[in-house]
Amino acid sequence: MNTILEETKFIMNKYHIKANKSLGQNFLISEEVIQTIIDSSQIEKEDLVIEIGPGLGTLTKHLLEKAGKVICVELDQKMIKILQDRFSLYNNLEILNQDILKVDTKSLIEEEKKKSNWKNIKIVANLPYYITTPIIMKLLEEELPLESITVMIQKEVANRLISIPGEKETGAITYSVYYYAQAEGILEVPPNSFIPEPEVTSKVIKLNIRKQSPLAIEKKEKMFKIIKCAFMQRRKTLLNALVNTKVFSSKEDGIEILKKIGLDTNIRPEKLSLEDYANIAKNIVN
Repeated sequence: MNTILEETKFIMNKYHIKANKSLGQNFLISEEVIQTIIDSSQIEKEDLVIEIGPGLGTLTKHLLEKAGKVICVELDQKMIKILQDRFSLYNNLEILNQDILKVDTKSLIEEEKKKSNWKNIKIVANLPYYITTPIIMKLLEEELPLESITVMIQKEVANRLISIPGEKETGAITYSVYYYAQAEGILEVPPNSFIPEPEVTSKVIKLNIRKQSPLAIEKKEKMFKIIKCAFMQRRKTLLNALVNTKVFSSKEDGIEILKKIGLDTNIRPEKLSLEDYANIAKNIVN
């Protein structure tokens, strides 16, 4: 008997809950997946955990038992009541009824560090598919003092995030993740691990935040802007994509820059290393 399934159905019936499609809600009911997420997060009693989108609290229960403190950031007002009722006896839980994209995460963490000397700060989440990339990019680009981010997301997106630049699955986000973290795939999660079942396979991944960047880059923002422009027209060569998006002032200018840094003028955006893009940024005058 799947006790998590029974428990989830009971809570949904008790609080008259239906999964909210517009919020991308799918409730996790697999004991194996939950245990894998908890184990791979490597949470200790000296850790502060921020859980994004706890929903019914299926993961929250395990996090509360492992961590020193858990801060749940939940947008759906209906879920707040459930979390408050369900975990009323725990003294290491704080619930924020907010949109994670609007939370000042840096200030939140700074305040928590003033209160307690946390050993590590970790993010754990079963993220809604429709908003995965903005959330992960926010967490990385803010350069928060995080140890790791363990998330379950759509498999297709997960493969792009954990790819090494230059590999088959490479996308614009691959370079950002690689710059900020060492990423690893943990577990594929079939649709029947949720109710309602999503139409796609999911994947648990872990981003171990780098203590030091993989290379020293003078013009980081410029480099990432170039990467974004390169992948706007992925089927084109890098040269054409960067000419069309006005990164290169002309085709002749682009050819000169690519030849100068030793790149084939017919190369495609996904074939470049992070260093290649850094070199392009360095050689563009404007």
